[in-house]
Amino acid sequence: MAAAPQLTNERRNSNMTDAEWQARCDLAALYHIVHHFGWTDTINTHFSARVPGEPNAFLINRYGEMFDEITASSLIKMDMAGHVLGEPGPYNDAGFTIHSGVYKARPDAHCVTHTHTRAGAGVSLLADGLRPISQDVLHVYDELAYHPYGEPATEEECAALGQTCKKGSCVVLLNHGLLTFGPTIWGALQRLYMLERACELELLARQMNAKPVMIEDQVVHAVGERIGAVRDSDAYGWMEWQALVRTVEKNGADFRR
Repeated sequence: MAAAPQLTNERRNSNMTDAEWQARCDLAALYHIVHHFGWTDTINTHFSARVPGEPNAFLINRYGEMFDEITASSLIKMDMAGHVLGEPGPYNDAGFTIHSGVYKARPDAHCVTHTHTRAGAGVSLLADGLRPISQDVLHVYDELAYHPYGEPATEEECAALGQTCKKGSCVVLLNHGLLTFGPTIWGALQRLYMLERACELELLARQMNAKPVMIEDQVVHAVGERIGAVRDSDAYGWMEWQALVRTVEKNGADFRR
C-alpha cells in the first residue's frame, strides 16, 4: 500500500499538542531502533504509544511501511474502538487488537511493543518457557506472563490478552512472539531488550548437551525486588534510550518529520 502524504514539522496539524508531537518522534525513533537491532518481520509487527493527555487514543505504524521508513507524521492515530483519528491511513487489524487490548486493561501502559524475532518466537513454542538461568532473565522474570494463542483480530482475543497483561508487563505470546509494555517508550524497550536477550540465551542453553546452572531462588527474588523498584520509573532504560537514538541518527535515521 502506498503511504499517504506525510506532514512536515511545519505542516503538522495546528491542533496537535507539543506532547503528542514528541510522542510521535519518540515512537518513530523506536521503530528505527528496532530496525537497527534486526528485530523486524518485514511490515508485520508493531509498536505503539498512548497519546499524552488522550488516554483513549494511541499511535501505531501505518501498515505497509518498513520500520526504517516510519516518521513522526506517518504514524496513525487511533481510538480504542478502532477509528482512525485525523489523517486516514491503513493499519494492521491484529495490531489494533493487541495494542488496544493492553491499553484498555492497563491504564499504566503508555507504550506497547510486539515482535516475532526468532529467539522470542522460539521460546514461545516451549511448554516450560524461560528458566532462571541468566542474569538477563532476572530483569523480567518477576514480570513474566504467558498468553495462549488465540484467534487474531477478534474482540475475544482483545479482552483475553488484556487479562493476561494484568499478570505482568513482559509477555510471551505462545506460538507467536513477545510483547512488553511500560509507562515510557524507553521503559517498554528496555523490557523488550532484556526479554529478547533472555530468550536468546534460553535457546542457546537448550542446544547444549548439558544441564544448565539454575540461579538460586533467593537471588532470583532479590534481583527481582531491586529491578522492580526502578522498572516503573521514568529513569528505567533512559540512558540506553539516549544512546540508541544517537546511534540510529548517526546511521542516517530521519524520523523527526
